[in-house]
Amino acid sequence: MRVTVKTLLEKKKKKEKAVLLTAYDYTLARIEDEEGIDVILVGDSVGMVLLGYEDTIPVTMEEMLVFLKAVRRGVERAMVVADMPFLSYQVSCEEAVRNAGRFLKEGADAVKLEGGREVLDKIKALINSGIPVMGHLGLNPQWVRQWGGYRRFGKTEKERKKIMEDALLLQDAGVFSIILESVSPSLAKEITEKLEIPVYGIGSGPHCDGQILVVHDILGFSPHIPSHAKVYVNLLEEARRAVRKYIEEVKGGVYPEEKDS
Repeated sequence: MRVTVKTLLEKKKKKEKAVLLTAYDYTLARIEDEEGIDVILVGDSVGMVLLGYEDTIPVTMEEMLVFLKAVRRGVERAMVVADMPFLSYQVSCEEAVRNAGRFLKEGADAVKLEGGREVLDKIKALINSGIPVMGHLGLNPQWVRQWGGYRRFGKTEKERKKIMEDALLLQDAGVFSIILESVSPSLAKEITEKLEIPVYGIGSGPHCDGQILVVHDILGFSPHIPSHAKVYVNLLEEARRAVRKYIEEVKGGVYPEEKDS
């Protein structure tokens, strides 16, 4: 059975944790879907993970659409959410609706965008157009240059108040869920308990309705893994070992064996 907005709301009511993970290609998306991941996010983190950008700012709509279509082809059950990249929604409500609509036409079940009251008009415009929206509060990677780096949010009373208010504003606007990134765990717990919609965490403690991580981080396949990510296997070193072995065999005159046809 396909995971839907209703499915996620029911999980929260039953206090059943939802499991979210990013994917950017057909192969990993298919693995995640078959193993039971609830929500697959085609994140703009692809800019750093696969495209070699310093941050998410350079990622374009055209790039995101390529990765979305690859992921969609590998998924049958999970909900697929597409990240709206920088400047794909900030300029105007009309442009936000147009770009989000492109994502849905190419197979996304919903879109995610960063920010609270600053983008509330865009969020309302999307929802009024029939486009499901996932919110994102706390550390907004698209704002990192304005902030001067990555940090945890919700340490001061002023920040805690703003994030809580923004979460309530997003819920009232109609988002079906919110991701809290690098938010103080105590604040994340308060928001999760106060909101009726699901709240998912990344680097925000264990008390949210579910968790999301970057798949290349949990696989140990990223050159720079954040402190909040747990590495379940070191595929980066396994890949290096395989490449070294291949180089050694070819230089030694060993021809890779072919499988019998």
